[in-house]
Amino acid sequence: MKLEYFSLPFAFAILLLSGCIGKHIHKNVRTFEDIKKEICGYSSIASAIIDLAVHGKAQNRSYDRLALFVDTIGNRMSGSKNLDLAIKYMYNALQKDGLDNVHLEPVKVPHWERGEEFAMMLEPRNQSISILGLGSSIGTPPQGITADVLVVTSFTELHRRAPEARGKIVVYNQPFVSYEETVKYRSFGAVEAAKVGAVASLIRSIASFSIYSPHTGWQDYQTDVPKIPTACIAVEDAEMMARMASRGTKIVITLKMGAKTYPDANSFNTVAEIVGNKYPEQVVLVSGHLDSWDVGQGAMDDGGGAFISWEALSIIKDLGLSPKRTLRLVLWTGEEQGGVGSRQYYELHKENIFDFDLVMESDTGTFMPLGLQFTGRDKARAIMKEVMMLLQPINITSLYEHGEGTDIDYWMEAGVPGASLLDDFQKYFWFHHSQGDTMTVQDPALMNLCAAVWAVVSYVIADMEEMLPR
Repeated sequence: MKLEYFSLPFAFAILLLSGCIGKHIHKNVRTFEDIKKEICGYSSIASAIIDLAVHGKAQNRSYDRLALFVDTIGNRMSGSKNLDLAIKYMYNALQKDGLDNVHLEPVKVPHWERGEEFAMMLEPRNQSISILGLGSSIGTPPQGITADVLVVTSFTELHRRAPEARGKIVVYNQPFVSYEETVKYRSFGAVEAAKVGAVASLIRSIASFSIYSPHTGWQDYQTDVPKIPTACIAVEDAEMMARMASRGTKIVITLKMGAKTYPDANSFNTVAEIVGNKYPEQVVLVSGHLDSWDVGQGAMDDGGGAFISWEALSIIKDLGLSPKRTLRLVLWTGEEQGGVGSRQYYELHKENIFDFDLVMESDTGTFMPLGLQFTGRDKARAIMKEVMMLLQPINITSLYEHGEGTDIDYWMEAGVPGASLLDDFQKYFWFHHSQGDTMTVQDPALMNLCAAVWAVVSYVIADMEEMLPR
């Protein structure tokens, strides 16, 4: 009987049993040893990338580019003219760099402006209190708010002393444990104070070190809780008022804030690529966010991450390398308001989610790189560990748990492997969201190393024959 009379599955089974297909299938099943050998084959390319980034003509380029950018534009608050200028600047710069498919993808972002701010302690003596209003805060009445102060160290203490809080300005003097643990006071301090009848809240800055420097950030109101003005104060002032309160001293503060929230503004995610030569529809994404807070220069958060991501593509292009998959640079907008730009990007592109091989984000500074944090299956982790070994020439080979980043979380939650740059960020929260986030924080030699890590990993993953398992 002719084979064509059988159903396709049955015909396939006959061929398999006869050995006609089995040998072909076995030939194409790759073992982990095969993958290790493939990765090892990138050693000379990795060395070339490292040499160009650390010692060659690209040395200090990401630093110099960033310095020109932040000195020209300044900080880049969501909804601001400065952010618009920054996006136009980067669009032109990426085109001039010769990258592929440079374009802008429109999104809507929050538009909040702090206006004029003023705080003065009236009792037990006159002293100006340095403040930075928190994102989305309402303003005070034009005449301001003058009230007694209640100092607490935790939400637990606030709730225990709730009868004392009505009509007062609550000052939080919570100790800094870690950013993840302590940031809840910035996020929810106003809500919790309003629940017990406070008229405003002042929150000790979420900082591990301070030289009288308030640190701003986003805070969240709740629809069923009255909105009260809220700002951060310097660690030193929070501790001073805590000492005064512990002695039973009466504290009175006048607070004026001109903060306003406007309708959402038009903005853009900025995109550029090196198009893949074999699987152009498949993507390795490298990213940082272009927006910043409206203080300092936004050089560290996240100018450094954005510019080493650009540098990774520049290095690969300079070496004439052409990966099999598309390397896509995305400079996010609206990250500081909770990743609103990246969320809209995800919604727009998630229909192609299985074409995303790896998503990468740098957003904890560009200090001395220690390795990568990674989220993905064990098989993908094993591959990433081998890729990291290509960075032995600069002794940055560690792969840690839990890739993270506001702008790539959507992809990782949906199962796409994700990586974030892990550096020695112990000083990060010294400058985070403060006037201290300037170009002075940046070190060109360390940015070179960060760019080398970013370029090696992104290129090798983009050029391997198979996507990472998921």
